[in-house]
Amino acid sequence: MAHAYKNTKTDLTTTNATDILTVPATKTEIVKSVLVSDDSGSGDTFDLTIVNGSDTFNICNNKSVSANGTVEVLTNPLVLTTSDILKATATTANRLHIVVSYLEV
Repeated sequence: MAHAYKNTKTDLTTTNATDILTVPATKTEIVKSVLVSDDSGSGDTFDLTIVNGSDTFNICNNKSVSANGTVEVLTNPLVLTTSDILKATATTANRLHIVVSYLEV
């Protein structure tokens, strides 16, 4: 089975939890990077979670991004397995962009 490097890019246009990456059946995703940037000039905060069924696991809560700044959320790879959903929630809509780089195995 071939491994594939991929990424997903999302504009957080709402203050609701937004699906960033959903792991398909029979796959594992090794997340190497989660970059969050502010393009509003005002800065903002966000939450990042993993949801699996009715269980929610917090990766970071109320993480700050400075005005026009970028933060890397991960310091080590994050392994996601079948049915895991990586979600982001912005405090304010239309300020943050998120880029997730991962290896699909």
